[in-house]
Amino acid sequence: RLVEASVPNDQSFHQEWISFALKWASLETAVAASDKSSATEFAGQIDTLREIVDKTFTQWLFNRYAGLYNQPPNPPVMVHHIPGFLANQLNQMPQKRIAFILMDGLSLGQWFVLKDVLHRRIRDIQFQENGVFSWIPTITSLSRQAAFSGKIPMYFSNSIHTTDKEPKLWEQFWMDHGLKVNQTGFLKNLGTGPSFNRIEELMDKPHIRAAGLVINTVDDIMHGMQLGTVGMHSQVRQWGEEGFLEKVIGLLAHKEFDIFFSSDHGNVEATGLGSPKEGALADTKGERVRIYSDDILRSQVFEKFPESIKWPQIGLPENYFALVAPNRDAFIQNDKRTVAHGGLSLEEVIVPFVHIRKKT
Repeated sequence: RLVEASVPNDQSFHQEWISFALKWASLETAVAASDKSSATEFAGQIDTLREIVDKTFTQWLFNRYAGLYNQPPNPPVMVHHIPGFLANQLNQMPQKRIAFILMDGLSLGQWFVLKDVLHRRIRDIQFQENGVFSWIPTITSLSRQAAFSGKIPMYFSNSIHTTDKEPKLWEQFWMDHGLKVNQTGFLKNLGTGPSFNRIEELMDKPHIRAAGLVINTVDDIMHGMQLGTVGMHSQVRQWGEEGFLEKVIGLLAHKEFDIFFSSDHGNVEATGLGSPKEGALADTKGERVRIYSDDILRSQVFEKFPESIKWPQIGLPENYFALVAPNRDAFIQNDKRTVAHGGLSLEEVIVPFVHIRKKT
């Protein structure tokens, strides 16, 4: 009832949608954790509410999303604002050290699952919780590079389909903001026990003042997921209980880092509406989005999938045309279920932004 009564409208301020996304994620987490009889009892109401949220939020994105990327970064509104926000934090205290953990593919609901685990396992930390908007289409190469470069995607068009340039983008951002090369550090492909040694090695360097860390586990879980949202929550909780994130936070706190945590995009449970037979036409063949270098190519596929959405080129390179699957659908075999990202759902677009610090 609380969530039903607080759905923003298609002209609301972005802060209202962030606030609502936190409530919506709480509901999603409760549903995923509930027993089968409770989930069945409320399924009709939740499905109806989900349709309202999806329709309203999609319309809001077309009305207001284009105005977000020029917002001031204090607090950050979109993921590319995060480095600027961190730089402001560093400037206020010259001896400060900052660590930015990006959990690839983590939705707000799955953050709540991890937060519950961390609260039980680490007694002396607190979370200052907010949300930020991912870049649309909500795919890794777009949003993650934005989150580490501090730039909108049209400014890294040469690397738009890869994440290989992230270390250089992170380093360049901090050099532009007064740090030396040896004062920045960047690690990715983290999330398992052996990778913790790489983090320890980096954090032992006393001159490091801005560290960027990418944990890939949730995205890896998602791409093999057959059990929908419930399965995602279950496996994210299981990974949290293994203690990797707890160890990382403990290490960073011990080394006197100020810790900030976010994601590049969320994920959503979706159903197949058919797969485009497009050969080599698409540059990116995601389950929730297809990317084309030419609007004519996109239009050819759109004719076969007229319910799909031609996303406008907001902040994107001039040769980057996105065709997004509608509603909770995916460009896969008819009626097949998946957990994916790339689309316009609230769960994919608004992601956690959390300040993690010791209790005082």
